[in-house]
Amino acid sequence: MKFELTRRIKGLPPYLFVELDRKKQEALAKGVDVIDLGIGDPDLPTPDFVVERMIDAVRKPSNHRYPSSEGSLAFRNAAAQWCKKRFGLELDPASQVCCVIGSKEAIAHFPLAFVEEETVVLVPTPGYPVYHIGTLFCGGDTYYMPLLEENGFLPDLSSIPGDVAEKAKIMWLNYPNNPTAACASKDFFARVVDFAKSNNVIVCHDAAYSEMTFDGYVAPSFLETPGAMEVGIEFHSLSKTFNMTGWRIGFAVGNPELVSALKRVKSNVDSGQFEAVQEAGIVALESDQSFVEHMRQIYTERRDTLVDGLLKCGLEANRPKATFYVWFKVPESETSSSFCATLLEKAGIVCTPGNGFGEPGEGYARMALTVGKERLKEVLERLKNVL
Repeated sequence: MKFELTRRIKGLPPYLFVELDRKKQEALAKGVDVIDLGIGDPDLPTPDFVVERMIDAVRKPSNHRYPSSEGSLAFRNAAAQWCKKRFGLELDPASQVCCVIGSKEAIAHFPLAFVEEETVVLVPTPGYPVYHIGTLFCGGDTYYMPLLEENGFLPDLSSIPGDVAEKAKIMWLNYPNNPTAACASKDFFARVVDFAKSNNVIVCHDAAYSEMTFDGYVAPSFLETPGAMEVGIEFHSLSKTFNMTGWRIGFAVGNPELVSALKRVKSNVDSGQFEAVQEAGIVALESDQSFVEHMRQIYTERRDTLVDGLLKCGLEANRPKATFYVWFKVPESETSSSFCATLLEKAGIVCTPGNGFGEPGEGYARMALTVGKERLKEVLERLKNVL
């Protein structure tokens, strides 16, 4: 029997991080001492107080039944209160908050509510691959917005052709940014609101790294911007903030019509997040956030160790104000892919080629601050030997 895949599946590129993991496993099989700076998966453990709540919640028989696909009202209320304390947002937990099974799930599902064939979606590049993949699954057309260093890795809204803006339904943004670690100002967000209103475009802001900040920098929410609530929805994740990547818990907030549309999709494709995980998420959101501050200090030390070392090796590296990524230029004699391949083959270092996030990422690579300082020092020693 012959099985024929659909065009949308055939058209998918190999998912970047699956391919990275395959190459890493090949190296491990050869006995290489691999240091993995490729995937943004925190090495630090989930806080004990969150784990303890999860243990108690798992024992509750009431949590063993189907949850609500939109999340419990208790979790949505905790998310709304966190947004109020953190960003000053006034949100109705019932209509403006939706629990999601990790923000990746919501990012992939949201376009199903608004994107059809010939619908244009504005996607940053280099950027998180799921923005394009979600568009592809809906049959929509991706228009890439280049993120260039000379523009602070912000999209140039004025360069988007009028006919493209007219067809566009969604614009994806992500600040603090993965992979470039760039940050967006409130003035930029104000320009985005103007663009969205002028062109009837929904703004989807991926705020997964809003709490991974350094040197006193405080990342704004897009929804803080005057008028943003009329055009926007924002996706938050507990993965990076509380080291809960494997728990798959996050939330979407914003315009009630947009949140309602996401809920409608989710009610037809999933049965919600396990309520024990939601209870653990509530404890994390309602905590005093001192754990997050401690984690920032750890990442700051790691950032400085890695960036200082890259600069000493003669590589151009930005010192990020946010995220736990370092975006740096590869040597002029190398491409992004060839340099990352060399690091894996000759030094056992896994990092992500910039062009894997999109064509404008060529000439760059990304390292994640997800190993301890001593291992980062080992990375730098190995790097010296390669260079």
